Amino acid sequence: MNSRKIQVNSVTSLREFQQYLVQCNNIIALCGAGLSVASGIPTFRGSNGLWKEYSQIDLATPEAFQSDPSLVWQFYSARRYQALNAKPNKGHFSLAELSQRLNNNHNKKNINLYDNLYNKKFITLTQNVDALSLRANHDPNTLLQLHGSLFDLKCTGFLCNYHEENRFTHPLVPALELSNLDKAFHSINEKLKKRKIVSDSQNNNNDIEFEEVDDQNVQYDPVKDIKIEDLPHCPKCKKNLLRPSIVWFGESLPLNVIDKADNFIEENKIDLILVIGTSGTVWPAMGYVERVIRQGGKVAIFNTEIDLEELKKDGVGWGFKGDCEKLLPKALEPLIGKSEYYSTRKNYH
Repeated sequence: MNSRKIQVNSVTSLREFQQYLVQCNNIIALCGAGLSVASGIPTFRGSNGLWKEYSQIDLATPEAFQSDPSLVWQFYSARRYQALNAKPNKGHFSLAELSQRLNNNHNKKNINLYDNLYNKKFITLTQNVDALSLRANHDPNTLLQLHGSLFDLKCTGFLCNYHEENRFTHPLVPALELSNLDKAFHSINEKLKKRKIVSDSQNNNNDIEFEEVDDQNVQYDPVKDIKIEDLPHCPKCKKNLLRPSIVWFGESLPLNVIDKADNFIEENKIDLILVIGTSGTVWPAMGYVERVIRQGGKVAIFNTEIDLEELKKDGVGWGFKGDCEKLLPKALEPLIGKSEYYSTRKNYH
């Protein structure tokens, strides 16, 4: 099926978007990797798709884990370390504030406090596994992690149903501790973040370009030879290995998460879908966008890259090109207030 094209307006259409936003009763946010770039978490493309000369895509498969669980666990231990050392940005905090306000607005006692929020509903579908939305205090009841989380674990045993959420411990086992050289290697993304901030302060253009850091000559320790018995094991069956509870390539999205998203769309007429840090033209983003449009809802894209030529102007939404961290607080201001009042809250972890 050919996807319907989305109108892309300039940031000058912000007022028009906000006027529509305050009228919406049911809102969905769909988040991709671009939301976390400002926190120092690179996309696959931004990191050249490599980890210690290994293809990240090749490591993120059930076959890779079965073949070499030590290698795969070292890769994910490094990703956990990187995510734990990152901090939620204003984009995460904006969505978290929206989730908190809209999730607590159904009690009529609060109607004077949130008079323009009463009876509105909001849900976030995130493709990110870094848990930064959760750590920004996003309401967990309205946060659906389509691809799982680096900090959730599950047993690999077929007959064991052990599952653990939000294990913010590093390392999980002593054998997975990173060397000082590896820690320095993963701090390269913090350098990217700092360079971007400097670049932003010198450039008032809304079309923000991220400076790439050349990591070709960065040194790091080779992959360690870790014995199977020294890797994380299931505390329930005490036999099988644990694995990150994320969706690897070739695996299906979690059915319970998909059901919650589907039920929300089917039970409520969606007025608006916010597509954040992703183009909205690939699965599953495109599927949700299409469903909202068929219901008569509108689309707003917030991303550093929007294909203006590809997207046909047929009046179904807006496109705001730039950094999600900068655009979201301003765009959502009519519902969440000024960012300085909520972005300084303590993180979940």
